[in-house]
Amino acid sequence: MLSQVKIILVEPAGALNVGSIARSMKNMGLKQLVLVNPQCNPFSEEARRMAVHAEDILEKAQQVHTLPDALVGCQRAIATTARTRHIPTALETPRKALPWLLEADLSAALIFGPEDRGLSNEELNYAQKFVSIPANPDYPTLNLAQSVTVCTYELYQAATTNTVTSTMPQTKIASLDTVEAYYQHLEHTLLTIGYLYPHTASARMEKIRRLYNRAELTPEEVALLRGVLRQIDWLWQLLPTNKSQEKT
Repeated sequence: MLSQVKIILVEPAGALNVGSIARSMKNMGLKQLVLVNPQCNPFSEEARRMAVHAEDILEKAQQVHTLPDALVGCQRAIATTARTRHIPTALETPRKALPWLLEADLSAALIFGPEDRGLSNEELNYAQKFVSIPANPDYPTLNLAQSVTVCTYELYQAATTNTVTSTMPQTKIASLDTVEAYYQHLEHTLLTIGYLYPHTASARMEKIRRLYNRAELTPEEVALLRGVLRQIDWLWQLLPTNKSQEKT
């Protein structure tokens, strides 16, 4: 089950952290490391020294430019964050939330933000659940490598102590990149017809994403929804007011 989980680091800045994370992953049986626009050299001597016997994790690490690129093929994603968002979103502990990534035969991802800022609201939008690591309120901040170590430990415990509830879906769940393409199409259409306005689109789309994420859409359902949008787009172009605007 652990082999299906990607550990995604967004813009990691410290080679020492990346090396330490590779070691933690190997300790806990995880193999897929993905680096989004790394701000350090993950193959440097510093990284290798911290990785110890996990150099193979570093050598096989995938490097991509954006978080959506890192999530291609994934069907579930959890993001780590230390802060609440401006819409009601439950922050769960790693022990409670992470077994969800191991259910059924699904490709999954656990996302960590940069050392200096964490994940932005835009980056958090790509996840379906959110975890925060409980710590001493007088000093609750963990560094990146520590956070990954805690979460990979909880994943390993879930995978090896029969705490994962098998909930094999009856139908295949759509990949996150497929659903993201739908979100982009939906936002464009809703802006076009005037349901969304540019200054409020981001906040409204966050709520819409949360609604759809709870449904875990199938590829066929996403195709159906995009067909509806294409019909709306087509009919909108046929409206007399739009035709006159095109001529002018």
